[in-house]
Amino acid sequence: MQIEIIVNAFWDDEAKVWVATSNDIDGLAIEADSFEELTIKIPNALADLIELNGYDDYKGLPEIPFHLMASHNGAIQNPIS
Repeated sequence: MQIEIIVNAFWDDEAKVWVATSNDIDGLAIEADSFEELTIKIPNALADLIELNGYDDYKGLPEIPFHLMASHNGAIQNPIS
């Protein structure tokens, strides 16, 4: 298991929320109305899931780093069309 947790965030245009998931932590699925709100929720959810699932590889570490990778696709009107 890698020491850094990769968290992927994306904008769900249909639901109009930001969503965060991770392949490194089973069960991570968070939604929030704003990206800022999502970044606040992630550390608590990670800590809860690590404790709940008992990831032994993280025992003894004072901190567990995570990397938040976000994507948001958008479009603008073409000003020269």
